[in-house]
Amino acid sequence: MKPLVSVVIPTFHRPQLVKRAVMSALTQTLQNIEVIVVVDGIDKDTSLTLSEIDDSRLQVIELSVNQGACFARDFGAKTASAEWIAFLDDDDEWMTQKLELQLATATASNYKFPIVSSYLIAKTPQGESTWPRRVPKKSEPISEYLFVRNSFFMGEGLIQTSTIFTKKELLLKVPFDNHLKKHQDWDWILRAISIEGVGLEFVPETLSIWNLEGNRKSLSKSFSWESSLKWIQNRRNLVTQRAYSSFILAEVSARAAAAGDSLAVLLLLYEAFQFGKPQLIDICLCAGMWIFPPHIRGKLRNILKGKPRAIAVDI
Repeated sequence: MKPLVSVVIPTFHRPQLVKRAVMSALTQTLQNIEVIVVVDGIDKDTSLTLSEIDDSRLQVIELSVNQGACFARDFGAKTASAEWIAFLDDDDEWMTQKLELQLATATASNYKFPIVSSYLIAKTPQGESTWPRRVPKKSEPISEYLFVRNSFFMGEGLIQTSTIFTKKELLLKVPFDNHLKKHQDWDWILRAISIEGVGLEFVPETLSIWNLEGNRKSLSKSFSWESSLKWIQNRRNLVTQRAYSSFILAEVSARAAAAGDSLAVLLLLYEAFQFGKPQLIDICLCAGMWIFPPHIRGKLRNILKGKPRAIAVDI
């Protein structure tokens, strides 16, 4: 029987993590699925670990050369046999009803190409929180939902890769950008949402677990602020001026401050005011990155972490 949903999981050198992700996919209440793991390069340990799973719905594809998560996702999407595709990062997990609820929402959608997302549990060394803290408003530009901050707390607007559920046809029209090492999900969403017939649907349930442990090496943490700035400059035509300035003064500024590059602040302020429409909160966020040292920001996080859905503050 043709599967209803194809699950695509890219992985490389994380055998135990990907095994956990695969099991969370195979134990879904929606049973008529296929799970495609794309091993992104020669990785004997991962292949051996996955061979221990006895389930005919699991398909393991081993690439001969490491080409990155975006390439692996695109490869898995092309290989998929189902009409619908759900992505799962190898270090994340799903709740058991995730695919069932997202499929129901997708098939009931009025959009030709719905992108279905959901709430998730963000796990960090400091604790857990439910994100996003709000869903998009009607007619709200997706770039402003993702990038504009209305408070000092993280996780206000969010669509994370492991919550994305959409049609294979859309993914063939709009593949992931194989050259990107960071901002991969944002980049794809901004490009996909501009296609006619595409719209965002949101399941009001917590359906995924996003593991953000601080002790594991992460490409996102080693990614430079210059690269983030270059990315948003290249995608300026896909975001509003408000979203552009917010991204620069919060996301890019945070990376520059963490790198201790004090000369960056003038450049970022110029870029934000020249091409964007910054608001007071954007300026406050930017200033906080430079004024407060990391240990002070850490104390503020601990003070505020007891508040619901707000375990981290990025100031």
